[in-house]
Amino acid sequence: MASRARLPGSPASIAVVILSFFQGSVCGITFTFTNRCDDTVWPGLLSGSGTPPLETTGFALSPGQSRSLYAPQGWSGRFWGRSGCAFDDSGKGSCATGDCGSGEVECRGAGASPPATLAEFTLDGAGGKDFYDVSLVDGYNLPMLVQAAAPDCPDTGCLVDLNERCPDELRADDGRACRSACEAFGSPEYCCNGAYGNPNTCHPSQYSQLFKSACPKSYSYAYDDATSTFTCNHTDYTITFCPKSTPTSDKSKHSPRRPSHEQLEDSVWLASLKASDASALKITSWWSASIVLRSALAIAVVTLLVAQLAPYHPMVSLL
Repeated sequence: MASRARLPGSPASIAVVILSFFQGSVCGITFTFTNRCDDTVWPGLLSGSGTPPLETTGFALSPGQSRSLYAPQGWSGRFWGRSGCAFDDSGKGSCATGDCGSGEVECRGAGASPPATLAEFTLDGAGGKDFYDVSLVDGYNLPMLVQAAAPDCPDTGCLVDLNERCPDELRADDGRACRSACEAFGSPEYCCNGAYGNPNTCHPSQYSQLFKSACPKSYSYAYDDATSTFTCNHTDYTITFCPKSTPTSDKSKHSPRRPSHEQLEDSVWLASLKASDASALKITSWWSASIVLRSALAIAVVTLLVAQLAPYHPMVSLL
């Protein structure tokens, strides 16, 4: 009579191996970057102190193209878009705005040179929540929208082209970027340092108010937390560059109508844009559902292994 092949290891060790295989999918999240600009954007990525770097620190994103990156539990860092870049075949070069100074496509731990629109994230922060914002404290170079996959979490970003409204004294890079007052003038009252290094003495300036009126959900100066930081339970996120635009390579009769500046300055366009991206969010929802399915499958496999090993491990029969 043929005997059943004995599987190596204890049920506990096999369970650990299988569950560790699924752990990354359950604990981490996905950032998806989408370029709706008419030109290529080179996203830059900087991980916070004490958190691991993502699989890349910089890459090219053609008009209409998207790319997703996995981030582990507890990750923190920032993203931005570089524009007007020129890189040779070996990846060496620089960018007109948002350049990280590495001299190549990969930023390799270097941040954006102001002015640059920033998306900032802290995953699994206080209370287990994700914290995120779009900041204009270091100036502005590209329109940006951050959307959470979870339906009850707010969108944030700056959809208006602030380069068109930028005062002459803040204009940079031949009109392709708009500096902050801190960078332009360097005075403590604009930079919120020295005697102005606390929220009681540092207040909005005429320049930060210009940014805030155009992009009310974005950080406009250092102590703009109350109306600019958002939270969400553990979910995936989409970062869209030039969200109000439809790239030439991606135009179709089904594309959403390009909104006016008045629409961009309130929540109406954010809601309509989220509706127009329903198909993308459905994919994200499917991915979240697949995580649950994978976890259930892992439990089922462990249960099966326990039953398989019971004749050879007397202690298993007690489970």
